[in-house]
Amino acid sequence: MFCSKCGAENPEEAKFCSKCGAEFGVSAQSSKTSSEASTGLSPNVAGLLCYVLGWVSGIVFLVIEKKSKFVKFHAWQSIMTFGVLTIVQIIVSGILAAIGAATFSFGLIAVAGVLGTIIWVLMVVLWIILMIQAGTGKMWKLPWVGDWAEKQANKA
Repeated sequence: MFCSKCGAENPEEAKFCSKCGAEFGVSAQSSKTSSEASTGLSPNVAGLLCYVLGWVSGIVFLVIEKKSKFVKFHAWQSIMTFGVLTIVQIIVSGILAAIGAATFSFGLIAVAGVLGTIIWVLMVVLWIILMIQAGTGKMWKLPWVGDWAEKQANKA
């Protein structure tokens, strides 16, 4: 299947163009209008901005974006990805380290530090990759989270 907006080839089951983010089944003009109506930004810029402040900017764009499913997808994916990783980071770094300190278990403190660092690096790598993918107009889905985010974006 080829995108009517940019001409990029896409898989038959695709709902959005992997290059420009246009929604299939909608004409190029109405897709552009619907994706720019709420934010005044192009879909790829709004999608990129969904990730800039992690789950916080995802919530902001979810609230202000009313029409573009591409932007809503990236907002939901940002909220779930970085929201879950933030909670895991707090649990691992904060709670494990506190337990280690309370029990004078320096091994547990070290494990909490190493795990916290690994999670932080994962968050930074995902943050960069997701911003690049959204900024180039791709609806790049993370495992588990991406399918869920797509369902949420298609609900409204």
